[in-house]
Amino acid sequence: MAQKGVQLDQETISCSICLDLLKDPVTIPCGHSYCMNCIKSFWDQEDEKNIHSCPQCRQFFVPRPVLVKNIVLAVLVEELKKTGFQAAPVDHCYAGPEDVACDDCTGRKLKALKSCLVCPASYCEKHVQPHYDVAQLKKHKLVDPSKKLLENICSRHDEVMKMFCRTDQQCICYLCSVDEHKGHDTVSAAAERTEKQRELEVSRQNIQQRIQDREKDVKLLQQEVEAIDRSADKAVEDSEKIFTELIRLIQKRSSDVKQQVRSKQQTEVSRAKELQEKLEQEITELKRKDTRLKQLSYTEDHNQFLHSYPSLSRLRESTDSSSINIRPLRYFEDVTLALSEVRDKLQDVLRGKWTNILQTVTEVDVLLSNSQAEPKTRAGFLKYSCQVTLDPNTANTRVLLSERNRKATGINERQSYSSHPDRFTRWCQVLSRESLTGRCYWEVEWEGKGVYVAVAYKNISRAGVGNECAFGQNDKSWALHCDINSYNFCYNNVQTPVSGPQSSRVGVYLDHRAGILSFYSISETMTLLHRVQTTFTQPLFAGLRILDFGVTAEFCKLQSAEVMEAIAALRGTEERH
Repeated sequence: MAQKGVQLDQETISCSICLDLLKDPVTIPCGHSYCMNCIKSFWDQEDEKNIHSCPQCRQFFVPRPVLVKNIVLAVLVEELKKTGFQAAPVDHCYAGPEDVACDDCTGRKLKALKSCLVCPASYCEKHVQPHYDVAQLKKHKLVDPSKKLLENICSRHDEVMKMFCRTDQQCICYLCSVDEHKGHDTVSAAAERTEKQRELEVSRQNIQQRIQDREKDVKLLQQEVEAIDRSADKAVEDSEKIFTELIRLIQKRSSDVKQQVRSKQQTEVSRAKELQEKLEQEITELKRKDTRLKQLSYTEDHNQFLHSYPSLSRLRESTDSSSINIRPLRYFEDVTLALSEVRDKLQDVLRGKWTNILQTVTEVDVLLSNSQAEPKTRAGFLKYSCQVTLDPNTANTRVLLSERNRKATGINERQSYSSHPDRFTRWCQVLSRESLTGRCYWEVEWEGKGVYVAVAYKNISRAGVGNECAFGQNDKSWALHCDINSYNFCYNNVQTPVSGPQSSRVGVYLDHRAGILSFYSISETMTLLHRVQTTFTQPLFAGLRILDFGVTAEFCKLQSAEVMEAIAALRGTEERH
């Protein structure tokens, strides 16, 4: 009984925060006690709320209580330490509703540390010790604590089920194997576990492979989303530029018309006023002469009359007013009619092309939809045109970039490019800044002895002169070798001669998802040179390889076919009017 009292005292003087004996014990207003540092730290975290609570009963205190050491508890703790007692197991050592309890504990049970499949029972740290010390018990199978040990006991024979009936696909005991399962295909549970373990590993390998496949699909979807976002952003940016150009063009024409009308207005008004002034002067002079003639008519002296009449009767030459052509008020109305005609025709052009533009938007094909056939015309390819720029961090030091990083030129003098891990150190090559997924089309204009027009994965090697770095000489790049006499397609160090019309411009079409890569000769016509059908596992980057000094290759500026037709139609309408 006395021991029980000491046990209660030990539980009472334990801190519910640190689960240890109280250190510098304090009692807060609700009556619960804690270590002074524990409750200080707890309340320090609550300072932002300006409301402090008890960790056990959750009673709130405003303002923060002043902590004073509990002398009685402090003395009691020291006395217990002197007696040599250890603190009673704190609550987290006891089994709760969700825990596996020790079967050997009496009274309040501790959490089980292990379960024995042979006994079958679960044991705490103290009661499991015989299984480590006693020779017979060492042979038992210990596992992590389990609540399902009774499921290992045969309900019919009250024996541990150590066998497995393959016929009925269930665990059985030894007596079952000679009773109702007699003649069945039975093995030990361990042997069946070994077999099922092998099947489990195969299943896991299949699952892991499917996970990898799905992760690749997710990565492709992420890349497609990024490509869609980039393409949409660029389309919006380009459309804003094009509409801005159209607006600027219309505003300029508006300004020109305004200037021409005002200039013509000023000229004609000036002419009219000048003629008006002459006529007014002539009227004044005629009125004055008329007055003098009237006065002369009243003169009675015949000699005076005859003397003055010749000079007064002579008139100046009259201002020619025959050129004055007074018309109804239709001076500049014809300008308005002409502009209205331009407006109506422009509306007709835009209305006709607008349907095509909207249809082009609706035909955008993302990764989830079925692949469309490769375009048949250059206008069809231009729907997928993309602007490609070269990445200076990849350019070999004998490659000079210009035209806003769209043009590459082979030079004799090395450029002072900064050191970068992406730079090709020996081959005169350069990759694009943009990654290419989805459907893309671009064109390269080249001059000189020859170039390689290529695409490559980002992880192509960069350092050294080996095949692993050169476009077309490994399994991470595809290239069309163009020179003044012939074409050759190169992949994984295999060259395939290609026939087709020679041209200084090459078109490249990529359908990443469908695994299609096509090269075209571009002149007055568009001729397929070579098509690749494969599976691309990574985003691609456009590349150029310069074969000699002075050779140039440039990514051409391309515009969507519909947009170019609309602008051409608009400009043609304006020129006619």
